Amino acid sequence: MKTAILTVGTEILFGQVVNTNAAYLSKSLQNLGYDVMYHYTVGDNPGRLKELLDFAYHDCDLIITTGGLGPTQDDLTKEIISEYFGEKLVEYPDQLKILTDHFKNSRYKWTENNRKQAWFPENNCTVLANPHGTAPGFMISKNGKNIIAMPGPPREMTEMFETHVKPILESKRDSVIYYKIIRTINLGESSMETILLPLIDGQTDPTIATYAKEGECSLRVTSKRPTYEEAKAACDEMIGKVNDLIGEYIYSYEDEDLLDVVGRILKEKNITISCAESCTGGGFAKALTDVPGISQVFERGLVTYNWKAKEEELGVSRETLEKYTAESEEVAFEMVTGLKEKTGSDLCIAITGVAGPEDMSPDKPAGMAYIGISYKDDTRVVRVWRGNRGRFWNRNFFVLRMLNEVYQSIK
Repeated sequence: MKTAILTVGTEILFGQVVNTNAAYLSKSLQNLGYDVMYHYTVGDNPGRLKELLDFAYHDCDLIITTGGLGPTQDDLTKEIISEYFGEKLVEYPDQLKILTDHFKNSRYKWTENNRKQAWFPENNCTVLANPHGTAPGFMISKNGKNIIAMPGPPREMTEMFETHVKPILESKRDSVIYYKIIRTINLGESSMETILLPLIDGQTDPTIATYAKEGECSLRVTSKRPTYEEAKAACDEMIGKVNDLIGEYIYSYEDEDLLDVVGRILKEKNITISCAESCTGGGFAKALTDVPGISQVFERGLVTYNWKAKEEELGVSRETLEKYTAESEEVAFEMVTGLKEKTGSDLCIAITGVAGPEDMSPDKPAGMAYIGISYKDDTRVVRVWRGNRGRFWNRNFFVLRMLNEVYQSIK
């Protein structure tokens, strides 16, 4: 069923409010099997709102609006929808009672302009209760098409959608969409697509789509079938084919962050871990401590930012620092071996490099780092560099690469 989402509010166009409603509704509707074709945002302007409503109505079977249902003069969504459908707005006595009772039981004073929130289209209208606010939503149906209007505040909208709108849409759908998001590391988007071209070329259902994000890539496998079971079976079959081609790069079939996967494996295998950081300034330790229950395996994190700290805390020799400088493979090796000797943790990881914002020298560019990792009988140093994207991005990239090195060691 072709669907449009129309969010109303000048504050969204001004950038004063982030439009989270559209993202939430898109995801929810796709999961229900509805094809979201358009996102519209319009200010509190009756003429432009009516134009967009007319455009969406002629091309879509379902329109969902958010915003513009309140008591003030610029809340015009209900009025414009009613006018568009040729319906007269009338007062619903039961809704007026709900509204007045709400004000009696709250600290807010009743003002007469609130009465408009109890007015709805006279015919073909279903009112949708709003337990968290004063503006009910409604659904109006005509010529086999539906418009559902909900309030703009996200808490009110999401509760109304889950409680009232979702069951209605489930009863009207003619298909189900099932999808899985696969997460990969060490594989660029262009390389992924090239490897998967035998599956992508000529695809109909299931479909495959690749997405690049910071330092990694995701793959979405989607099927739209009459039943959930059919759609899931089609996706599972396609995922098996994907796994045959790029399985070595996949770290999650459940759209998990690499941090969560690493944290889970560390806890499941009871692998103790310690870290020593220079250029990331404690970013890796901070990431690990965001994982609930990680204290059972994460022993300590050291930020050894200057030469003195590297010498005193990790036993890095002054000779190595003077000969190779702190941002070197040799120092990374001594950092991780010193950390291993000091802590005795099962896995130790250390990093030193250039966070930027500018290059230190031609052979020490910003965005370059050395990661030392020691696990079981293997101790190695890996050089990472992906160009200088700025100090903040460089540090986040380094932390992701550290997580990857841990994952590759313990998976």
